[in-house]
Amino acid sequence: MRLYLLALNPTDSVTAGFLPAAVRLGLDVTVLTDCADAHRRAYAALPFAAPEVVECDVRDFRAVVSLVSRRSMASDDHEPDAVFSDSDHLQTQTALAAEYFGLPAKDWRATLRAKDKGQLRRHLALTGQDTVWSAELAPGQDPAELDPPFPCVVKPREGVASEDVTLVADAAELARRCKEVQHRRAGATLVVEEFLDGQLYTLETLGDGRRRHVLGGFRTRVSPPPAFIEEVLTFVPAHRQPAADQVLAQLDALGVGFGACHTEYVLQPDGRARIIEVNYRAIGDQCDLMLAEILGIPLFELILGAHLGRALPADLAEQCAAAPHRARNQAVCADRAGILTAAPGPYDEERDGVRLAYRPLRPLGERHEHYRTNRDYLGVVWAIGADQDAADSAVARFLAANHWEITP
Repeated sequence: MRLYLLALNPTDSVTAGFLPAAVRLGLDVTVLTDCADAHRRAYAALPFAAPEVVECDVRDFRAVVSLVSRRSMASDDHEPDAVFSDSDHLQTQTALAAEYFGLPAKDWRATLRAKDKGQLRRHLALTGQDTVWSAELAPGQDPAELDPPFPCVVKPREGVASEDVTLVADAAELARRCKEVQHRRAGATLVVEEFLDGQLYTLETLGDGRRRHVLGGFRTRVSPPPAFIEEVLTFVPAHRQPAADQVLAQLDALGVGFGACHTEYVLQPDGRARIIEVNYRAIGDQCDLMLAEILGIPLFELILGAHLGRALPADLAEQCAAAPHRARNQAVCADRAGILTAAPGPYDEERDGVRLAYRPLRPLGERHEHYRTNRDYLGVVWAIGADQDAADSAVARFLAANHWEITP
């Protein structure tokens, strides 16, 4: 069976999650990407045969359809059994390509609503689910034309990883921040929207086209304003039921139900759950790898299986809600621009019933600016234990025992 996996840059989710799962499922994998050399380097040390990597303009679904069609005509071995992507940027292209070949797929309209933050707000308002003050700022448009409630949030309409997302207090700051972002992102449309205050959570779901299952989620600690860097995530096996129901109703309105989805929402003091954004793919930054171990399920195989048309276990949500483990995922963030001159390497440990892992995200000797986004991550450490205190203590011990140094 042939899996076509669309990707941009290499990620841990694919290299350590989906590719090993594909091998366990007996799938032949062709990675379609616009940066083939980077993928070949990333897969050179895999403990199994590296997947085929083919250059393709994966941002254009027409190029994907054409390439897969040509390969299918040339050999029966290259006919697609699934077309899949874990990339935020490629969900709509993947959905359209999979639909073209008659394969299980996400609804391309739902992937578009999730990716386009302006369209997401409009659709939730039109369906009566939630109305958030929101406006789009076209390239070159003066933010003085808007009249947002302050404080408000500025973010790229199709951004990811908290990049260029900032809280602004007044009109002068709004003008300054928009100018800065538009300078860095020439041609990008921005979204200016009402600030939704409250505790940030995630809801992780997985569906097979017949039923959607809740896998659990995370309570998220973000950096102090004006940035929104996700610093710490702690596992939550079961969300407060009214809040979870509200989020699921909003996902229904968006058409989100098939495959993996990572939804971020705030729970406000009055119990109202309001979506911040919908990432129509699995959670990243090592949380997906951690989640598979927390739940004790073959998470990556189940996700790929859904795209192969296979049914998920009927009691999957119940299995996940009964997970006996707790976990902590904490990012090590750069606090200044410069060259990373000292940092620990990859590390794994099992001690006193706690499983701990650290993965570096920035190589030694590489210079970076200070982005004030998730791009400042130097590495991620996570721990799984029988209780939250055990996981928290293991992470704290690792952080105290190691050193990260940035030289200006």
